[in-house]
Amino acid sequence: MRLPILLTAAALVLSACTQPAEAPADKAAGTEAAAAAQEPVVMPADAPPQEDAVAPAEASSTSCTLDQGSDAAIALASRCTRVSPASHPPCHPENPCQMIQDEIDRACAMYKPGETKPAECTA
Repeated sequence: MRLPILLTAAALVLSACTQPAEAPADKAAGTEAAAAAQEPVVMPADAPPQEDAVAPAEASSTSCTLDQGSDAAIALASRCTRVSPASHPPCHPENPCQMIQDEIDRACAMYKPGETKPAECTA
């Protein structure tokens, strides 16, 4: 009883494994023709203008201490610590000066127009 069922199942499985309709050489020629037929991408007329990405200016990767000296770097880092609400702000003299100044600018920008900013924001 099992033998006819197994033979029928095997025949069905093998019948599903047929050769592809086109030969591999024909398939390669077809892909080349398809690649040649592709047109360049054209933006629709009503699409918003696309702007070229502008890379930000490279910030110095050296420490602020080396750039501005120990006293100036410590003063900038102290100013940063006083205004930054971050739990782990980048207010360390060994970080680049631009990173410390960016944190000061970010923290001071959080104040709304009617609010009084700390003195460190205007220094």
